[in-house]
Amino acid sequence: MNTSLIELPGRRTRRRHSPEFKAGIIEACRKPGVSIAAVSLANGLNPNMVRKWVIDAEALPDSEVERQVGFGPASEQPAAVAASTPGFVALALKPASATAEIRIELTRGTTAIKVCWPTSAAAECAVWLREMLR
Repeated sequence: MNTSLIELPGRRTRRRHSPEFKAGIIEACRKPGVSIAAVSLANGLNPNMVRKWVIDAEALPDSEVERQVGFGPASEQPAAVAASTPGFVALALKPASATAEIRIELTRGTTAIKVCWPTSAAAECAVWLREMLR
């Protein structure tokens, strides 16, 4: 029986990121149409950690954010963005037309089902779908 000790590789050390790096990541995540997961994975970071950075930055007052992560003052932002509620983006949506449909495609094994349901009966569609998927 061999009783010699096996040397295990050293434990990984926690990475430290500079405030400038964090600021760049947070700024990239705040751009419209960009997902936090995509920015995280592109930079080799855990998306949950980056989400926390973004939430922490949003919770700080503007002056504190500027001090910690190097963002410019709010006066440098466009007037429409500075005046709006942080984190809220207003979108102009067209009202749903009367002919709009809910389209569902289900596949189980070799069987495929396509269903079109009127949006006016969305609640009934949800009940039907719940029963269908049991």
